[in-house]
Amino acid sequence: MTDRIVKSDVEWRAQLTPEQYAVLRQRATERPFTGEYYKTETQGEYLCAACGLPLFSSDTKYHSGSGWPSFWDVIEQGNVVLKPDTSHGMQRVEIECARCGSHLGHVFDDGPRETTGMRYCINSVSLKLKPDAD
Repeated sequence: MTDRIVKSDVEWRAQLTPEQYAVLRQRATERPFTGEYYKTETQGEYLCAACGLPLFSSDTKYHSGSGWPSFWDVIEQGNVVLKPDTSHGMQRVEIECARCGSHLGHVFDDGPRETTGMRYCINSVSLKLKPDAD
């Protein structure tokens, strides 16, 4: 992972759409079954929408039925940070981009048992798909 990106609130607001800002910087959650990447089958890498760090591969994407894009593994362990999240009266594990600290979603241990058993449940607006070159 490269050096950490630090920007002011004004800089983030100028760079991101209002929905991206709410999710990435204020830890909001997009509505389920509405995100751009929820159903996509396009092959490629999913990058952080705020800083471009590679986060997930289409090779580990699967349909979890949760309403958000789901992956059973990250592209590289050091590219995300996992943090305890006790908001909303729940105990969850939040996922942040390691480079810019943006909120991506949460990880759960109810993923495919034949792989890692993990479900990285990610907000579509947190991602930018870089399709594989044909």
